[in-house]
Amino acid sequence: MNIPSKLIEDAVTEISRLPGIGKKTALRLALHLLKQNEVHTEALTLALSKMRQEIQYCKTCHNISDSDQCTICASMRRDKTVICVVEDIRDVLAIENTNQFQGTYHVLGGVISPIQGIGPEELTIESLLERVKKSSEDEPVQEVILALSGTMEGDTTSFYLAKRLKENNVKVSTIARGIPVGGELEYTDEVTLGRSIMTRINYSTE
Repeated sequence: MNIPSKLIEDAVTEISRLPGIGKKTALRLALHLLKQNEVHTEALTLALSKMRQEIQYCKTCHNISDSDQCTICASMRRDKTVICVVEDIRDVLAIENTNQFQGTYHVLGGVISPIQGIGPEELTIESLLERVKKSSEDEPVQEVILALSGTMEGDTTSFYLAKRLKENNVKVSTIARGIPVGGELEYTDEVTLGRSIMTRINYSTE
């Protein structure tokens, strides 16, 4: 792509690093920003800079947060006896958009994948087990929902978690498979995802 300005070329290169954005789309975005009032461009730059520097991860569930505890874990309205285990922060957003779940979450930060060199120790699994074990007597964790993608890696992770959670005498369930096998949660429509949460089934390791 022939771009007459090195400055714009550098901007296009950086924008095109974003997922799903090619060089042509990056160029359109760069030129759009160039046409905008300088105040708007600076506001975007500041917002991105602050996000990168100040964003935190919840010390309880590892969700994104503006402080050391996210709004979901801090809310008195959420059911602390139920934890929904997800692979990624995007899955939390997808489930929240269904308005069908009132429990809490635990973000693993990925799934077990030997091919990619990701083992249980690379994920927040120990943090989850400790959380279940140390839950308060007033609100003991009674159920852990495994809401992982229906891929081989997702199923492997679910099986591993169910085996480990058995030691803590807690109910382990999984979302109903209205989600297609091999499907990603974030791309599932809200109605299907909501029903999958509500009609979850017990997870068996037998």
